Amino acid sequence: MSSDRDTQDEDRADALFHALADRTRRDIMRRVLRGEHSVTTLAAKYDMSFAAVQKHVAVLEKAGLVIKRRTGREQLASGDVAAVRSVASMLGELEDVWRGRIGRMDELLALDTPAPPTL
Repeated sequence: MSSDRDTQDEDRADALFHALADRTRRDIMRRVLRGEHSVTTLAAKYDMSFAAVQKHVAVLEKAGLVIKRRTGREQLASGDVAAVRSVASMLGELEDVWRGRIGRMDELLALDTPAPPTL
């Protein structure tokens, strides 16, 4: 039985991985983690409309990966390093689970392997 906290954590993980599942959004993340950029500057690099880039930034913001602020008429976006670290932590947990399973399979295979014949 999962608690509300577990459900919230899983919803957050879904949002983070959904946001990072798109190539353009990962590229935007790389750029905003290096420094704050206006959405207009970000949009200039891509072969898509400004509105499409705004939507990508909105998905990243909704997932908590990007922080936006307004200065005058510009929207400035920067990456949230803590959120990226939480993604890395989740991936590390999954890696630990799989390394444990592979280690147990190796142990079982070693038990079933017959000893080589002696001469």
